[in-house]
Amino acid sequence: MLLSGNEGIARGAYEAGARVAAGYPGTPSTEILETIARHYETIYAEWAPNEKVALEVAIGAAFGGARALATMKHVGVNVAADPLLTAAYTGVNAGLVIVSADDPGMQSSQNEQDNRHYARFAKIPMLEPADSQEAKEFTLRAFALSEEFDTPVLLRTTTRVNHGKSVVSLGEPVAPPERRFERDVQKYVMIPAYGRVRHVFVEERLQRLRRFAETTDLNVVEMGDLAVGVITSGINYQYVKEAMPEASVLKLGLTYPLPEELIRQFASRVKTLYVVEDLDPFLEDQIRAMGIQVIGKERFPSVGELDPVIVARGLGIEREQAEAPAVEDAPGRPPVLCAGCPHRGFYTVLRKLKAIVTGDIGCYTLGVLPPLTTMDTCVCMGASIGNGIGIRRAQAPDDTRPVVAVIGDSTFIHSGITGLIDAVYNNTPVTVCILDNRTTAMTGGQEHPASGKTLRGTEAPQLDLPGLVRAVGVEDVLQVDPYDLDAVEKALRYTTQCGKPAVIITTRPCVLKRGGARPEVFTVSLEECTGCQLCFRIGCPAIESVRDENGKLKASINPAMCNGCGVCFQVCRSGAIRRRE
Repeated sequence: MLLSGNEGIARGAYEAGARVAAGYPGTPSTEILETIARHYETIYAEWAPNEKVALEVAIGAAFGGARALATMKHVGVNVAADPLLTAAYTGVNAGLVIVSADDPGMQSSQNEQDNRHYARFAKIPMLEPADSQEAKEFTLRAFALSEEFDTPVLLRTTTRVNHGKSVVSLGEPVAPPERRFERDVQKYVMIPAYGRVRHVFVEERLQRLRRFAETTDLNVVEMGDLAVGVITSGINYQYVKEAMPEASVLKLGLTYPLPEELIRQFASRVKTLYVVEDLDPFLEDQIRAMGIQVIGKERFPSVGELDPVIVARGLGIEREQAEAPAVEDAPGRPPVLCAGCPHRGFYTVLRKLKAIVTGDIGCYTLGVLPPLTTMDTCVCMGASIGNGIGIRRAQAPDDTRPVVAVIGDSTFIHSGITGLIDAVYNNTPVTVCILDNRTTAMTGGQEHPASGKTLRGTEAPQLDLPGLVRAVGVEDVLQVDPYDLDAVEKALRYTTQCGKPAVIITTRPCVLKRGGARPEVFTVSLEECTGCQLCFRIGCPAIESVRDENGKLKASINPAMCNGCGVCFQVCRSGAIRRRE
């Protein structure tokens, strides 16, 4: 079958006999669990509130005797690092595989971190597939390796492997050895006395893994022209083979720990040795530490993802990049909130307050861009509230700007609750705005604990966000319709002046999840439009510019795009915008 790398990993978990899979949606990893939920009923699959919980669920399942998979994007491993580093000590019972989907080039992420360092940090093995077939096969091998060496295994992918498609040969699921939880406190209870003993085990295991690395078929030597040798892994293997098919290549599938003797033997057989890898010189530094001369980051950039052209040039081959046909006067296409997005009306009003707005990860992050230009900070999941508290405490006495933290419903559940508790506990007067659109919208509309459905679409208890907020001690909790600009303004002005922590919760679902017939759409009377361009400032893609018969710039509404939210109707001062009959 033609499968993406994410679909290959899901298939690999199925063929390995995995029984539990947990994760938090994050591009480029999201489709792994979605594929499992759609196609593989033998695997219990769930969206967890965050990556830490997802990994803890998977660790528990592995302790309990079920092969388990935890999936997340690269920054999600930061959230899950606490259980990860200790699971390296406890080891497993059944196999445990953790997918870190890295994002070189930051296609959809706030940083470009290289998660290969986590394998070295935790002293656990790491596999890196180069295509969809290997994504499936390496998942199978990772489960077996996990059980053989009593360790979690990190399966690192990158965006091109996750989303690229190639042919995959399918196999039948295996029946892994039957296991169940057996009490073993010295293995599973990491108090210091037991942890010290397990640390010795970790070091001994690492030496066994080093010996394994020397002989495993996960690392492949392809000898060709002895003038050039390349050590590489993952998607960059494909680029090397495309750029210089005649070169000798050491393709590392097990990228931690490295096979030192195999690398020395390969290096001794070639005249010039390159290391081709994305981001940090992870392989290069370790190979240089072996005393081996290599050409690496002086020829291949540490910023952004590599591609066939960059790799070819780094290898000394001039190659022209294919360019798309030029389109004269093509307009820019910056990311923008959807027509009718409930966040738009909220930001339109928030901009009027001239507040300091600390933001978070999600669709509402687009509020930073013109013309909304409202958000001032964005660090990581859940940081909006903590950042807002810090800024509020740092303000000079004569700085009277209100501080408003903006966070989505899924992100609030992920890691915003503790920040809100901090605001209440320390009585910091910040306004927290939970923009509840009933989904995890930015990654494709996944369910979460407040959406009322599970990953498989079954009905589930719906987390009561207003009740939760009141339970942590917030006295002023206001729910508003973000399409009602007057109500939003009253709520914001009250909460920013009340002198204590307060929460506003907006109550409109994502327009892409709403379903059903569209409400009435709006139109513009060119005769009554004054050309003031106030409606342009809400940044709705359904509002277009036209010129009247006198050449004056005015507004028009594309009826095919309008979702009838009515925000433009409310900001128009001339009465030119009206409901279409």
